[in-house]
Amino acid sequence: MREHWERQFDQVFPDRPDVVVLPECCDRFPRMSLRDRLAYYHEHGAEMLAFFRQKALDNHCFIAFAACRELPDGTRRNSTRLIGRGGEVLAVYDKNYPVICETEQQNILPGKAETVAETELGKVGFVICFDLNFTELLERYAAKKPDLLLFSSMYHGGLMQSYWAYRCRSYFAGAVAGNECAILDPLGHKVACSTNYHAFVTADINTDYEVVHLDGNREKLLQAKKKYGPGITVFDPGRLGCVLVTSEMREITAAQVVEEFSIERLDDYFRRSADFARSR
Repeated sequence: MREHWERQFDQVFPDRPDVVVLPECCDRFPRMSLRDRLAYYHEHGAEMLAFFRQKALDNHCFIAFAACRELPDGTRRNSTRLIGRGGEVLAVYDKNYPVICETEQQNILPGKAETVAETELGKVGFVICFDLNFTELLERYAAKKPDLLLFSSMYHGGLMQSYWAYRCRSYFAGAVAGNECAILDPLGHKVACSTNYHAFVTADINTDYEVVHLDGNREKLLQAKKKYGPGITVFDPGRLGCVLVTSEMREITAAQVVEEFSIERLDDYFRRSADFARSR
């Protein structure tokens, strides 16, 4: 398994990524019987964690390592551990919604909370596979306003990927075993994806952004663009009525641009619209 990941990393590390996202249960072999899989989990213990910690340290990057972990009481969790640039484990997220057979056959118990880690990359949240179907978890994440969601899975999720990105106003990086891996922007628009020839994808993203609606903001956006030119980008994916405002400047943030021109953020506009409707 270590040899397998050495080969995969050889294709990605030349791009010097800041964060690497791995698929769900990335440290197990796909064709093991259930009995052998459970024995493997018990036997290898923390060996694969140590391997990925060393990779993060050697390559000065974050790694989202998704795997089954065994607790001292004999129960298991399907978890993503965020490893920092120094090889330390910064955060642990336990899958909140295991598929029923995960619990019945493997004693993998559900996590009870969302996890958002404060990092130099911004606020980072985590989702695993079947979790993507549950809006209760989505709403809890949306309330915490992550800048980046890391999705490790064996299930793609289809339109749910875009919906999670849009609802959380967050970038979304999905690593899906045997399927398309994609990076989405906070409007749910696909920035980059893997192909049938390459099972990995790398891309640059800018987390200095704001999501705003076009209503009442068109002239303000034009004035901001006239002042800052290429210092800001205004991306319109079409059909949504909202745009992504991104600052390309080190000295001025997207939030500062929005505030300077009194540009109303999307969530503020929706909240104001709902309050107006209720008052009538």
